[in-house]
Amino acid sequence: MAAQRSSDYAFFDMQPAHTDELKALIAGLRQRQKGVSPKFFYDEKGSRLFDEITELEEYYLTRTEMALFDRYHDQIAEALASSVRDNCLVEYGSGSSAKVPKLLETLRPAAYVPVDISAEHLQSAARGLQGAYPWLSVYPTCADFTQAFELPNVVAGLDRTGFFPGSSIGNFEPNGAVEFLVNVTQTLGPNGRLLIGVDLKKDVGVLEAAYNDSRGVTARFNLNLLVHLNRRYAGDFDVENFAHRASYNEAKGCIQMFLESRSEQTITLAGERFEFAVGERIHTENSFKYAPDEFAQLASRAGFSVTFTWVDERRWFGVFLLEVAPAR
Repeated sequence: MAAQRSSDYAFFDMQPAHTDELKALIAGLRQRQKGVSPKFFYDEKGSRLFDEITELEEYYLTRTEMALFDRYHDQIAEALASSVRDNCLVEYGSGSSAKVPKLLETLRPAAYVPVDISAEHLQSAARGLQGAYPWLSVYPTCADFTQAFELPNVVAGLDRTGFFPGSSIGNFEPNGAVEFLVNVTQTLGPNGRLLIGVDLKKDVGVLEAAYNDSRGVTARFNLNLLVHLNRRYAGDFDVENFAHRASYNEAKGCIQMFLESRSEQTITLAGERFEFAVGERIHTENSFKYAPDEFAQLASRAGFSVTFTWVDERRWFGVFLLEVAPAR
């Protein structure tokens, strides 16, 4: 683990393993239904494109979630306010850290640990926050937050509050979401709490428009995954030979995103060859949607209990405060 330190800032590189990642990537592309982990969306350009997506008219998620944080800010702050002097705020998949400033201003935790796999984007955002809040210790941590990892020793002894906005929990299959949340309970510890955003089930037209925006930003975000793979694993994907596809799967309760081959083609990646037929798809992302009681049941399976729920008037989005349930 490498660290670059100053008085109140340190960058921690947990050096996410890429060997197993490559094996999983190749295995995914060998499956009958080819698939690639959505973690490959987030190189520096992908992270910027996602920030752009969050500002789109059709993409209601960020706008609705932020409105919930604004409307119920006092209630959320009150619910989180205990022992803040000895508290560490851990943001999973922090990206640009755009949603955390108001929490930092109100709670004034002892430390903020943004966790993301995109090191360059992570450090840029963390430096900006460290400059904006000179009283705050900021410890950006480059890690694959979808897997079990340990927080840096510099925050040992602090109570932990997790922050996971944006409905990113929906990117996991339900069993995978439980596994992720179990890892979170272990990272946060017995007094841990998690403030999490969850996209709720709603009209299919609203859902599909959010992932097929008129400006094509989501399409560029999806296709950039291939650019990332080309650069990282010496690939030769022709981006022009693939098309973005996204639709809601009623049976699974999720939006599914794909990259569809426009022609019969052969791709080389990391020295391996992959054949594509016309219309063959690479599955790149699921985005599961939950009813509030469904999510509460899922959280319970992971060892969390729901202590507070805030939902907008249209019941499009929910913010949940979870606590690690006492050991039985």
